[in-house]
Amino acid sequence: MTQKRMAREEGLPSRASHRAFCSTDQQFGREAVLKLLQEVQQGGVSPETAAMRLRNVSMERLEAGAAHVDHHRALRTGLPEVVYGEGKTPLQIAEIGKALSRHSEEGIIVTRITPEAYEAIAALDPPGLRYYPEARVCTIGGQEGPSEAMRARWHGPLLVATAGTCDLPIAEEAAVIASLFGMEVERLWDVGVAGIHRLLSKQDVLARARCIIVVAGMDGALPSVVAGLVDVPVIAVPTSVGYGASFGGVSAMLTMLNSCATGVAVVNIDNGFGAATLAAKCLMVRE
Repeated sequence: MTQKRMAREEGLPSRASHRAFCSTDQQFGREAVLKLLQEVQQGGVSPETAAMRLRNVSMERLEAGAAHVDHHRALRTGLPEVVYGEGKTPLQIAEIGKALSRHSEEGIIVTRITPEAYEAIAALDPPGLRYYPEARVCTIGGQEGPSEAMRARWHGPLLVATAGTCDLPIAEEAAVIASLFGMEVERLWDVGVAGIHRLLSKQDVLARARCIIVVAGMDGALPSVVAGLVDVPVIAVPTSVGYGASFGGVSAMLTMLNSCATGVAVVNIDNGFGAATLAAKCLMVRE
């Protein structure tokens, strides 16, 4: 008896039907799970078939990528898996991106990609490769720009502000990742405490935001000032910008952790990605 015939008689999916379910036009996030469960409810798919589909798409081991790819990240956390590119080879990044994009209609985000690394990845010709050089972020697969469904996931807008121009690479990492998630993002650059009038002249921009990411090096004072002016969460990002006694961002981080203003959360030094994901948790529409 053939495997396909056995599968039909036992109510289990054949390899061919499993491959169809896991094809590139499927997004195995919350929407796909709901659709699968509705098909079970309506009798179009057996419970055994549904269980097999769910079991086989949760994780994938890659030889070339030296990774266990998590296909259920979006289902569990509401946010897709994002690949940290620094320290990975171009081949590993390309293979991980391809594996993730097979199960998602959205582009796979890869952080900390230098121009040289991007050129090496591009030579491997992964599908739908795009690059955001100021943020050092690339995406693999998916459509260009967030869909309407992605935009509907969030309250907004999110404001990303910097103390100085040197903080822009980290701020852009946060802003670009939040935009790729589908959030509405506004930017407010170079409004640090050395010229506080620059910030005070933009209180209309502060008032529109539902969450604010504040990126600052040096003394790290800007998040406290912003938090004292608004009634929304402030996410502080210390950067490694500064002279010797800044200790690579440690002094800014300690200032932020000791903020006397309320509603300030602090992420790690230079961690624009962490700020974007925390903002996403704050702004996510709950059903």
